[in-house]
Amino acid sequence: MAEATVLVAKQNVISAIWEYFGFRPDEKGKPANLDEAICKICEAKIHVKRGNTSNLRTHLTTHHPTDAAKLPRPAGTPSKRAIAGASRQIGVAEAFSRVTTYNRDSIRHKTLTAAVTRYLVEEMVSFKSVEAPSFRSMLKNFDKQYEVPGKTFFSETAVPNMYEAVRIKVIKEIKDARYFSATTDMWSSINMTPYISLTVHYVTADWTLKSRCLQTSFMPENHTADNLAEALSSALSEWSLDEKKLACITTDNGANLVAAVRKLNWPWLNCFGHNLHLAVTNGMSSTKERTARALGVCHSLTSAFSQSWLKRRDLSKAQEELQLPQHNLILDCTTRWGTKQKMVERVLEQMPAIKRVLDDRKHQHLIPTWQDISVLEAVNAALKPVADFTDLLSAESYVTVSSVQPVLKLLTENVLSPKDEDVALTSDIKKKMCTVLCDKYKAAPLQNILAKSCFLDPRYRAQNIEDPDQTKDALLGEILLLEDGDDAPMSQEEPPIKKKKTLGDLLKPQTTTRSLPKRVRADSELTRYSQEEPIDADADPLLWWRDNKTRFPLLSQLALKYMCICATSTPSERVFSMAGNIVSPLRSSLKLCKVNMLVFLARNKDMIDG
Repeated sequence: MAEATVLVAKQNVISAIWEYFGFRPDEKGKPANLDEAICKICEAKIHVKRGNTSNLRTHLTTHHPTDAAKLPRPAGTPSKRAIAGASRQIGVAEAFSRVTTYNRDSIRHKTLTAAVTRYLVEEMVSFKSVEAPSFRSMLKNFDKQYEVPGKTFFSETAVPNMYEAVRIKVIKEIKDARYFSATTDMWSSINMTPYISLTVHYVTADWTLKSRCLQTSFMPENHTADNLAEALSSALSEWSLDEKKLACITTDNGANLVAAVRKLNWPWLNCFGHNLHLAVTNGMSSTKERTARALGVCHSLTSAFSQSWLKRRDLSKAQEELQLPQHNLILDCTTRWGTKQKMVERVLEQMPAIKRVLDDRKHQHLIPTWQDISVLEAVNAALKPVADFTDLLSAESYVTVSSVQPVLKLLTENVLSPKDEDVALTSDIKKKMCTVLCDKYKAAPLQNILAKSCFLDPRYRAQNIEDPDQTKDALLGEILLLEDGDDAPMSQEEPPIKKKKTLGDLLKPQTTTRSLPKRVRADSELTRYSQEEPIDADADPLLWWRDNKTRFPLLSQLALKYMCICATSTPSERVFSMAGNIVSPLRSSLKLCKVNMLVFLARNKDMIDG
């Protein structure tokens, strides 16, 4: 190969492409011909006119693509994708969208804003989320013409408007209800601001059980019975609810709330979950001398594992080696008795793995002795049978109050009755729990509500009721107090189309049931209803009443009244669980009226237009 020619670089150039090209020198060492460049790689001659580098770039791209790829793209040169896009003709709509945004009064803008409002409400996120750059960028990618309003618009306009629209719907719905019940409770937010909630429950015209959170109101006054009574009475008035239609109000055993309800002379039911909690707490307290050490050791070792990643890692390995379930230990909570039982049960389950992890002198004090284990087994035997009852009676979507009487009978006569295999400690705890539960429901007004509810449930009827005749008499008296017209079957169906009478219609025996005195009709319904066999225990009593309301027009009205009562005050506790997600540490300064609106919308989100 011939020796490469020494080339002269062109002076005063800025393009990087000249690194690969030069000129043959003359006798003075200057470019001999500026119109003829030489490739430094292959020494090819490239025609260059007036310093234009297009031919140079073409040669490099064609013959030396690797080197060409190292060159920067010339300023103003579009990419291949841009060139391809430019070749496509832009439509009128696309061209228009690049330069305009939706008018705020347009349907499209209102639809998108309503969707953002619903997102803020249902996901319980801060109003300032709409001003986050990433959120705005995301919406722009979805629709370039939509410009999302600022947080002030959503806080001061969008959410209040949505609240008012849903409020009107709720008022209309509860106005059509024949009867309603209520649950209420007190709550303090993260910054210790006190609130009182009110939730109503009712059966609709199609025999569906509904729950609606009406308000979560700021309660700045002292929580005396007088002030709480005034707050509850005002809440009903604000929602145009007639106190005469109130079947019952369910609360916990807080002295101030109970006194407030008594002052209002409203029918009252104490929360089954709270009563069960008190029964368990008293049962454990009565045997504290025998259980304190074992429960203390159980709590200490569970805390040790919850605070140490290394111990949890070693526990997982031990569980795998011993073929035990891969379960974490559970730490108890003082306000939830069920967690104590779950803690004890889990420790007993994982005891072999726990001993393997703590098998050293440093942790010997955390390992329960055989006496401790015996105590834990006795406690678990007493508490485990009642662990599921609270959850089963805490629902809002199905009837619960009618099951309280049967559940109490099952607990006192079966589940909590001493067994031959029970040790003395287990029997003592069970006896104390039975005593507390019976005391909580021994008041005559409570027994009256529970007996009527149980009788009107076609799953139970007269079963589980100590004096069925007394309950029938009480229902008969209540039927006689119904105003004329109240016994008409409730229906949303269209009236039947009148047809021409036939000979068969004229000869058909004429019924005179409606002309009979109300007492006679009521006696007849009570007798016929009592004689029927109970339906399946898993059946829905409301569906049975929907299908049989024309057979029992008087009793069906009382079923509307008593089937809507809640056995627990759990619905109000659910309100506050949601409120805690809204009034979070990052939103602790949320305005009081906004708290009420956001909790109301979050709890009634099914009423928001989609």
